[in-house]
Amino acid sequence: RKQEDLIPRGATWIQDKVELFNPSQNTVKTKGGEEITYDFMVIAMGVQLRYDMIKGAKEALETPGVCSNYSPFYVEKHYKEAMNFKGGNAVYTFPNTPIKCAGAPQKACYITDSILRQRGVRDKAHMIYATSLKRLFGIESYLKSLEKVAREKDIEVRTRRNLIEVDSNNKMATFELLDEDAKPTGGIEKIEYSLLHIGPPCSTPKALRTSEFVDKNGFMDVDVGSLQSKNFPNVFGVGDCMNTPNAKTAAAVSSHLKTIERNLWQVMQGKTPCMQYDGYASCPLVVSTNRVILAEFNSQ
Repeated sequence: RKQEDLIPRGATWIQDKVELFNPSQNTVKTKGGEEITYDFMVIAMGVQLRYDMIKGAKEALETPGVCSNYSPFYVEKHYKEAMNFKGGNAVYTFPNTPIKCAGAPQKACYITDSILRQRGVRDKAHMIYATSLKRLFGIESYLKSLEKVAREKDIEVRTRRNLIEVDSNNKMATFELLDEDAKPTGGIEKIEYSLLHIGPPCSTPKALRTSEFVDKNGFMDVDVGSLQSKNFPNVFGVGDCMNTPNAKTAAAVSSHLKTIERNLWQVMQGKTPCMQYDGYASCPLVVSTNRVILAEFNSQ
């Protein structure tokens, strides 16, 4: 549906972009130069895809063999690459930053495996899932099931790898090797690719990550239960832009909204927030073209 049809009656829809927050004055400044005052505010800015944080990635996405399901401009290209794949390394990456829909790089890998099997060329592919994490999936309850899927599909899982450069001229992906705390060790690994799917690093939009609302990592610093800003009690966060430990999924947002609805109203009445978000999230992990593992969990 059109967004204009979803704006509640009595609400003013300002079709502009926030460029500057001034929480000490309770104002925001828009790209068009308008200064808007607020009594209470909910920040729901999401995250940005930061292909620019990987050297050569933006240029490589315009070349054969490189794709990303995260981008509306390159998601269809991934299917075409899978259908045209003839052989070699098929590499799927997971970044060393928070990322929205953290299961998506795995899903892209599993679906490609199914497509290659249907085409009868799977034996010509060496499939590699290279992740910055210390294991395939962060939630213990589903780890063994997903490890079994990877083994059955003959997908090599390489942990503590972070993609830092793509050389599309030589079809070479460079990874930095990470220690147990996900910090660079100084070592690198180069992998030649025929197909490369990039799971992009993510950050909050510039206006938020340069504001007084964020922590040292650039995400909105909130109480993980109430979702209230730690430094500005008349401001709440919702969605992927926060530093809550939950997975960044749409399912998590639905729970955020239930928490915000109660707590914002209480703060507006001069009361203390009482609703607590429990860290709920859900990740439907598509493991083939006709199978899925529906992972539900919380961070508490």
